[in-house]
Amino acid sequence: MVNSANSNIPKIMSNPVVKIAASPEETAHEMAVFLAAEINSSPDKYFIALSGGSTPKILYKILAQEFKNSVEWHKAHFFVGDDRLVPVSSSESNYGEAKRLLFDNISVPLENIHPVDGLIPPEIEAERYSEKINELVPMEHGLPCFDLMLLGLGEDGHTASIFPNRLDLLSSDKNYGPAWHPETNQPRVTVTGKVINNSRKIIFLVTGRSKSKIVDEILNKKGDFLKYPAAHIEPMTGQVFWFLDNSAAKKIRKD
Repeated sequence: MVNSANSNIPKIMSNPVVKIAASPEETAHEMAVFLAAEINSSPDKYFIALSGGSTPKILYKILAQEFKNSVEWHKAHFFVGDDRLVPVSSSESNYGEAKRLLFDNISVPLENIHPVDGLIPPEIEAERYSEKINELVPMEHGLPCFDLMLLGLGEDGHTASIFPNRLDLLSSDKNYGPAWHPETNQPRVTVTGKVINNSRKIIFLVTGRSKSKIVDEILNKKGDFLKYPAAHIEPMTGQVFWFLDNSAAKKIRKD
């Protein structure tokens, strides 16, 4: 049964929480309110894996502008769910964008921020970052357990940097693995499926009309939906949330 703020959403996958707002900005704002409450209500450290993409950039701006002084940022420990192996100064660096838009504008201790090294080969960096995760993130079920895993959704169904041609990363025994964009061959490091699914809360932050078809296929389990990596995100004991704007939710609504 779907828990939704919008009563015209049909019954879809196994108990996701679907939240729909009018625009990418309003969707990001709802996510900011959610994240702020999560951090503030945590009794101790709160472990977050961040995503790249256009809507997270809006989220970071809102957090820095509207929640700068109302969140207990010292509790938050930030990691990246995936990143391109590029210099931090590059606009393609997920960590670099989070740094410029969020970390540089809030009072979060430097030691709470854990980027990947974009200047190291992906196989080596994936191993190094996996070890760092084991050292810093609490373990449950024999795996690191993030409090919140923020994910996006590509038009090809990829999430994090798990692309349709690398479904093996969903079942990898490593925390993070090397990945390459299937078209550009750009090297990346990505969290693997087992770690994603071991998170307490998994958030898909998805906006835009171009995502509506794949949102519909995944949530309503249509056709060959299992070819999409994002369709395999089913938490072991946690909860999945979909934060959508009207455009991304267009095909799952009862019009």
